[in-house]
Amino acid sequence: MRYFIQLAYNGANYAGWQIQPNAPSVQQTLNEALSLLLRTEIYVVGAGRTDTGVHAKEMFAHFEVENALDPTDLAYRLNRFLPADIAIKQIVAVADDAHARFSATSRSYQYLISPQKDPFYNQLAWVLERPLDVQLMNEAAQYLKGEKDFGAFSRSNTQTKTNFCNVTSALWEHQGDFLVFNISANRFLRNMVRAVVGTLVDIGLNKTSVARFIEIIELKDRTLAGESAPAHGLYLTRITYPENVLHGRS
Repeated sequence: MRYFIQLAYNGANYAGWQIQPNAPSVQQTLNEALSLLLRTEIYVVGAGRTDTGVHAKEMFAHFEVENALDPTDLAYRLNRFLPADIAIKQIVAVADDAHARFSATSRSYQYLISPQKDPFYNQLAWVLERPLDVQLMNEAAQYLKGEKDFGAFSRSNTQTKTNFCNVTSALWEHQGDFLVFNISANRFLRNMVRAVVGTLVDIGLNKTSVARFIEIIELKDRTLAGESAPAHGLYLTRITYPENVLHGRS
């Protein structure tokens, strides 16, 4: 039987989601915990990957077992077994062909910028104590929308088959004390959101122009875009599935 796990994690102590040979990962931590609790080797398949230090307010993964289990009880026991920086929201039974990665229709990210030093968020947001032209940043962000090649914002040598993504929304807004960038797409390239944020911040600092931003997208050259924003300000916030794939999600 196949089950989906909905979870959240603080990525500060992990080398990203995906298993790494010599560093802790969220995927490996979850594999080990499930394998011990269920007394059989379990391998979870994630909806995507997050880089070193990146957080997830919502991540999904699936795994398979031979016999049916009590999802509520397993979620309870798993939460008490896992470290404090990984939280299980729910576990649900799904169809055998439901896939955490390939069944997903969209992903959403947030990037947090703090305009002042904050002892509580210094490792959870990019502290940037310089004025930003948010209106100009939003003007540029609109050119991200649509289906296009985002090679200008992709890490090189990722072995992806295509750099095309369909961005459905991209917006900067003030939320409380933070400046937040929200972006949604059907898929994202490795390092894409952080590279986009870094380039848009260059526009907000008047280091580059909106016209140049359009050129950067069209030229598909990563060396022309800005530096990647720090990983600790980035959050995977939502993964969307068709209604027939996942039932009872919050």
